[in-house]
Order: sequence, then structure tokens, then C-alpha cells
Amino acid sequence: MAELHTLTALEQWRLLHDGELSPRELVEHYLARIERLNARVGALTVVDPERALAAADALADSVPRTAPLWGLPIVDKELTARAGQRTSYGSRLFAGYVPDASDELVTHFDAAGAISLGASAAPEFGLPSYTESRVAPPARTPYALDRGAGGSSGGAAAAVAAGLVPFAPGSDGGGSIRIPAAACGLVGLKPSRGRVPAGSGLDKLAGLVVPGPIARTVADAALMLDALITAAPWPFATRAPAADEGPLLGAAIRGEGRFQLGVMTESPWQLDYALTIAPEARHALDRAVREFSALGHGVDEFSLGPADEWAGYPDAFRTIWMASAAGIPARTPDELAQLEPLTAWLVARGREVRADQLSAALAWLAGFERRLIARLRTVDAVITPALALTPRPIGWYDAEDAERNFAQQVQYTPWTSMANVAGLPAITLPVGVSDADGELSDVPGMPMGVQLIGRPGGEATLLALGAQWERRRRAPAHPILD
Repeated sequence: MAELHTLTALEQWRLLHDGELSPRELVEHYLARIERLNARVGALTVVDPERALAAADALADSVPRTAPLWGLPIVDKELTARAGQRTSYGSRLFAGYVPDASDELVTHFDAAGAISLGASAAPEFGLPSYTESRVAPPARTPYALDRGAGGSSGGAAAAVAAGLVPFAPGSDGGGSIRIPAAACGLVGLKPSRGRVPAGSGLDKLAGLVVPGPIARTVADAALMLDALITAAPWPFATRAPAADEGPLLGAAIRGEGRFQLGVMTESPWQLDYALTIAPEARHALDRAVREFSALGHGVDEFSLGPADEWAGYPDAFRTIWMASAAGIPARTPDELAQLEPLTAWLVARGREVRADQLSAALAWLAGFERRLIARLRTVDAVITPALALTPRPIGWYDAEDAERNFAQQVQYTPWTSMANVAGLPAITLPVGVSDADGELSDVPGMPMGVQLIGRPGGEATLLALGAQWERRRRAPAHPILD
């Protein structure tokens, strides 16, 4: 048998259900890898072997074997509270915080039979698109340890890519699943708003933030997403799913259908920020277009429409981003001094936002959502580069100048946030790794990927396209460390 960490989550799940592997054996395997390798990638900020092994031993008596993730190890993102486990939210303000109760998402994963090994690194309160906080080492892509794993689910992506867990949950409010997945050569799936009962997004400002899976394969991502969905039948949605397609794992395995795809390099940020598409990103997009065309899909150019329909996007999104930080519980001078400069700037600016400004920003983004969804009627999915640049070096983002820091984040990831604003499903797929000249090759280098944005409730289409993509291309050499 191949080493356990080289198997997919679905293959490990089958071994568990066939009785060829016990939950304790699987947990012990991953704990040993974490002990040996975690310091190199900065993936996990909390590791709790005793709790994990006790959960593995008790699983057969506490959770039915029919539970969708029975026996599979995961890690909680450190923005999610687990009772009795240190949860810092990536901030010195909560460096010693141990919650008494677990968040709903944590209890749902427990009920699904997953076994948490600890917590994955996240930036301060999940605000930036990179994972370099002042309470933990930076999260690094295992492809190049001098480069960041992205954020805000950077620790989760680094853990999966390094073979420290088979897959991991993340959360995404502007690309925070898809950015690190792309930087680590993985599949990252942001569900539609309202799709996941334990994280509908409807309780967040502008409905931006939803949970979703980071995985090595499309089928593994579907396995976790199905587990997240089955808590209840679409109870919070503002719109119904496109169809009752059943478990999404089926779409990810069958990979059936021919679709109309739009190709887009426009970004709603481009009128306010200087954007450059690196050669590596361009090569990844071109390769994906060629391969999807060869698979028989219709491929054509796609546009956001007249510039006056999206020119207000940067101001509106910035207002929401700042306002979302206003509630961070730092009020006294001592508390504010514990925040990182970017967070402190966002908190200060967010508390200056007037009610009429917030209302106008929310209304503008709601209009953008309607216009974008209307344009999607002509296609089944839109392809963009996943990221505009290669994974960024550790320390690349300006730690003091918040305005420059924000501009750098936009320049790195100009295509992800629009899917959050419109509540649309989106998936990043790894295309390959680059060589020194920016060409994609099969030798180790920087991971590059593409993003597919679907229609509301269109996860099955994205997973089917992803399955076809995986069958078409040679299996990638994942940088699982030894």
C-alpha cells in the first residue's frame, strides 16, 4: 500500500469503511508527520494529540459509521472556536483565549465524524489575503518555502499540500479559500451564498464569508462539501439551488457534460489599481482554455460589461472591508496597540464609516450582484486566472503602510472577491508549476492555477468541469514533504 498521506481523502475513507484502517492508525500517521514537518511550513498553530487520539478511540461509539467524514482527520481554521482549544484569531489580542463553547461549524464537523488534530494558521481576524501574523510563523507553500501560502486559509492549504491532513476546511470572504489553494497547487471551492447551513454567509456583512473545502482533488472537495451541506436542506438560501442534483460527489466523479465557458481577464479593480498579469498566470489561463476547448466545451470571451456598471466596485468593497473590522473588540489604547498596523488602520477607518455610506455601499454591491448574475445567463462558467502573480515572497506585503498593503493584495488577487459579492460558487484548479521563464512545466516550481466562477447554485457544474480537467491532465506531483 502507498503511504497513507499520498492517498486521497476518498481513498482513505474507503479504507476506513472496509476495516483495513482504523481512525487511530490514521490519526497517529498524521500526527507523526505534523511533528516532523509542521515547523517547516507553518501550517498549524495548535496541535492536540491527546484530544485527537481520544476522539479517534471514541469515534465508533459516538458517531455512526454512516457519517460522511467518519474517521478522516482535519484541522479547524483558527478563526473558528473549538471549546477548550486555544483560538487566537491570528491576533495578539486573543493570544491566550480558550473558548468555553464551539462554533456551529466545529460541532457539525464533529457530528460528520471528522477528527480535528488542532488549528490551522490564519492572519489577524482573517482580514488579509496572506497568512503572516504576529502570533505565529508565516504559512508557507510547500512548493517554495520562501513563498507565502496565501490567506486567509493559508495554514489549511499549507497543511493539505504538505500532507499533514488529507483535506481541510477554510473560509472565504474575498478569496480566502481560493487564494491559498492556488498558491499551494490545490483545489479550493467557495460555495454559493446560503449553500452551507452552518455558514450561510447571510449573517455576515454583505453576505461575503462562507466556509468550504481545500483539497488535493475535486472529488475530495466534493466529499467535504457534501458533508457541510447535509446538515439541513438549503434552509437559509436567498435563492433555490439550480436543481436537486443530489450528492455533489457524484458530479465530481462522473465529470459529465458539455458547457459554454467564458474567458475573462477584466477585473472590477482595474480602473483604480494598476494590475499586471504575470507570464506564469497568462500561461496557466491559456493552457486551461486550450484543454477545455479540446474537451469539447464552447469557449468565448466574457466581459463585465460597460465600465460604468462596475466602476464603483473598489470604493464599495473597501467600505465593506473597513466596516467589517469596526466590531473587532479592541477599544482601549492598550488593546488597540496589540493590533497589527493593517488591522488597526481598518478598525479606525471602519469606525469612521457613516450609516449612509455603509447603506450606499451595500446597495451598490447588491446591484453589481444582479448585473453579474444577469451576464452569466450566456455561459455556464467563467474562467479567469486564479492569481495575477506567482506566490508572493514572505515579507512582500507592506507591514506598515496600509494603503500600499491593500493595493498589493488587489494586485495579487484581482478576480476572487467578485464571486463573494455576487454570492456565486467558484473553484480554483491547479494547472501546473512554472519554470524560470514563466512557462508551465512538469518540473518543480511555482504552482499556478485558474478560477472557474459558476452560476448561483452551480457547484455541480464546476465539479464536473474540474473532474474532466483532472482526467485530461497528468496527475500533478504534489510537493508532499519527507
